Amino acid sequence: MRHPQGAIRMAHILLFHSILGLRPIERDLAREWEAAGHTVTLADLYDGRTAQDYDAGFAIHGEIGPARVRARGEALAASAPEDSVLAGVSMGGDLVGHLWGQRPRCPGALLISGPAPWSPDLRPGFPVQSHIAHPDPFDGEEFFADWVARNPGAALDLRRYDGVGHYFLDPTLPDHGEQAARDCRAAMLEFLAKL
Repeated sequence: MRHPQGAIRMAHILLFHSILGLRPIERDLAREWEAAGHTVTLADLYDGRTAQDYDAGFAIHGEIGPARVRARGEALAASAPEDSVLAGVSMGGDLVGHLWGQRPRCPGALLISGPAPWSPDLRPGFPVQSHIAHPDPFDGEEFFADWVARNPGAALDLRRYDGVGHYFLDPTLPDHGEQAARDCRAAMLEFLAKL
């Protein structure tokens, strides 16, 4: 992110967690991004509750209610700088997609382990970097092909990772892929540095 006078200014990042809640992996990502000079706001849409598997995560999400989860995300976004980078993990990507067309000063978005619904209000060339398992257990390849085809003009950098599970960044899950996680994390740092 560049200051109007040409000096480099680091990004403020708003990170929405996955269906599993705010876990150590999101905190670790925040530390890594902060070590690179960025500022990170972590969403905790479940009030501290977390799950160790997807079924338990969907149960928490259902108990709180999708509308309430979204409202919490909207409230957090409203309190964050207007030029925050939006980042979402899986379910968190849905929140990114809900918000990105409403934030004209958003410099770009990171999508981890899932896509986000496109908005017709995205500005042309809006930078989006997406990191998704190949294949992904939750969405088929036809879904992803359709998602790419429906891109309204964003500058999409879609990266796929073979032989890993859905949330391959999380070392506590069976999904984890060590090399994929390293490659993903390095690519995200590069993306953030160029905004």
